[in-house]
Amino acid sequence: MSAVSTASLRAYRVLIGSRLRSQQVYTTSFALDVVGSVLTGLVEFGEVWIVFHNVRSLGGLSFGQICLLFGIAHVGFAFSQVMFGHVDRIPRYLRAGTLEAFYLRPLSLLGQLITSEIALRRLGWAALSVVVLSWALTAVDLVWTPAKVVLLVLSLLSSTALFAALFVAAAGLQFFLVDGEEMTNAFTYGGRYASQQPASIFSPGLIAAFVLAVPVAFTGYVPTLGLLDLPAPPALPWLGPQAAWWCPLVAAWTWLVALACWRVGTRHYQGGGG
Repeated sequence: MSAVSTASLRAYRVLIGSRLRSQQVYTTSFALDVVGSVLTGLVEFGEVWIVFHNVRSLGGLSFGQICLLFGIAHVGFAFSQVMFGHVDRIPRYLRAGTLEAFYLRPLSLLGQLITSEIALRRLGWAALSVVVLSWALTAVDLVWTPAKVVLLVLSLLSSTALFAALFVAAAGLQFFLVDGEEMTNAFTYGGRYASQQPASIFSPGLIAAFVLAVPVAFTGYVPTLGLLDLPAPPALPWLGPQAAWWCPLVAAWTWLVALACWRVGTRHYQGGGG
């Protein structure tokens, strides 16, 4: 490893360490933030619970199966939000004209943005998601094999990576939209909401949006079909159980698109005009 890369890694470690320590200075505030994060996750899960007090199945999935879908998708989203959820706030730097300060440092612009905040307060949501997933794995009729264990691990990693890529893509688009944070939220946070639903209930327009264009169906629904060996829905005949093994490829493709958005955006940027 070169001296430059070693120095960069050391700088990133220092940045991350300082961010983590700063969040633990005010312990009461930090605890309240974590509790708020848990409550947010409970509201999300409460929607699922309420739906299943009115129907026996949703999109052909039982309550336990929906919880498995919810758990995989939300574990991925929660951990990606801890590490990348602040990246799409770049319009604040653009409007204030402070992004130039990042260019003065001998570090990657994207790397600096990622390490500018590691939101530990969101770990409450992540913990709740892990609890739901753990319960669902015991509640569903899942026959464990080595392949299923590998598939579960790959699904969780792919879900985290895919949502992280969406945050980076949203940040890259902000160089053109400038004040379009709410627009990109439709795909990041809207994609999170869509990911907890069976894609089989989507209309053709939503299938195009959240299965093909923004493939959040691969963060929860498709892995659930693969883990439970469920047949593909009639509306999506190509999403059989074997499609669950495509999740890492879909996540990699999403990252390629995200990095392309970021590269085009940073090349488009001409400065704050100050």
